[in-house]
Amino acid sequence: MSAADQNLPAAALPALQGETLGALLDAGTRLLEAAGVAFGHGTTNARDEAAWLILWRLGLPLDTPITDDGAEDAAENGMANRPITPAELAQVATLFDARIRTRKPAAYLTHEAWLMGVPFYVDERAIVPRSFIAELLVDGSLDVFLSPDTRQVLDLCTGNGSLAVLAALVWPDVTVTAADISPEALEVARINVAKHGLQERIRLQRSDGLAELPGPWDLILCNPPYVNAASMAQLPPEYRAEPALALAGGADGMDFVRRLLADAPTHLGPHGVLVLEIGNERAHFEAAFPQLQPIWLETSAGADQVLLLTRDALLAPPAIA
Repeated sequence: MSAADQNLPAAALPALQGETLGALLDAGTRLLEAAGVAFGHGTTNARDEAAWLILWRLGLPLDTPITDDGAEDAAENGMANRPITPAELAQVATLFDARIRTRKPAAYLTHEAWLMGVPFYVDERAIVPRSFIAELLVDGSLDVFLSPDTRQVLDLCTGNGSLAVLAALVWPDVTVTAADISPEALEVARINVAKHGLQERIRLQRSDGLAELPGPWDLILCNPPYVNAASMAQLPPEYRAEPALALAGGADGMDFVRRLLADAPTHLGPHGVLVLEIGNERAHFEAAFPQLQPIWLETSAGADQVLLLTRDALLAPPAIA
């Protein structure tokens, strides 16, 4: 069987020949590893990424078990022995070729991303959702910091709207405003608000920081652009495929955060809380704001990715050494 016979990408065909789902997964894993693609947009390794691409392309549930433990039939061995037709192989090979050739995140090819088990539409107009704040929303970690009267929630730098949607799903009594400086990102967020039927509870607002968002807010969630300039220069192509506006935070990554923390006290209610993700920039955050004493929140990535500041903490005078 030649590439021309099956319309297969010539570069992908040799590594993706396989007659079963398990063999295809093994071949796809090797292909992604050899190509040196970068992960971090929903998966962390080549095997999980290969499984995602294959299952999505074949229209199978993404939680379909695929194992290869030597069992004799598919019933005993998950779906590893499920036959793959030449037409299916052609479809999968085309998708792998696009992943490797364009170096776009898989989510941009499938137009689907999952956050805490919730599906979201995504395309190149918005960053692929992956905020650790999502964990804190779903597991209830933030509840202890909120007032019983918390009703007005702002998701600042909303991107595709995923945190706004999760907040509305977790707290049925709140009203959420999803804001972003990018009108293109807000178009994607609008798709997700409608996808989850939350048009009555989530308002979309274009704003540069808090400029158009006077509040007062009971809770501000923010996953801002925080990547420092040196790190931006070293990003793999997959991350460069995302809007730089959603990533680049200036020399130390704190440009947006400086404005936010200066403005936040006058936009928060008396018992207001700010939850801020700063990724791997804790050292830069502490250097920029040595007077602040944030509460660092535990996530699956540790206790230095997401922090919490109350309005009172933001207004507190600097500590005297």
